[in-house]
Amino acid sequence: MFSLTVRRHFMIAHSLPREAFGPAQALHGATFVTEVTFRRRALNADAIVLDIGAAGTIIEDVLGGLNYRNLDEHPDFEGKLTTTEALAEYIAQAVFEKIKDSDDGRELTGIDVTLRENPDAWATYVLDLSA
Repeated sequence: MFSLTVRRHFMIAHSLPREAFGPAQALHGATFVTEVTFRRRALNADAIVLDIGAAGTIIEDVLGGLNYRNLDEHPDFEGKLTTTEALAEYIAQAVFEKIKDSDDGRELTGIDVTLRENPDAWATYVLDLSA
């Protein structure tokens, strides 16, 4: 199994309006370091998982729709909590939608998205494409 990970960051505002989130119930900002890992069983004809530049462009396109946005007002999150875990899943699905019809996309066995809120806290969503 091979993997390629590309890292970018984005900044958002949001609130988490449930008692479980304490002070994060109020509107606040967050900066996430985003790591997207692409997995495949064998390298492509160019001996790579995926072109790093192409991977970066895909990730930037997805994050561009979130960056500097108040997610409480974002139509994709209406009625949903924008926890770190939920955002990781959203990004994984959005990245997959952008790559799924390409030659490399059809060969992927998984896309993992890790969102780091700070050096001591992060969440990961694993999109298993091997089924």
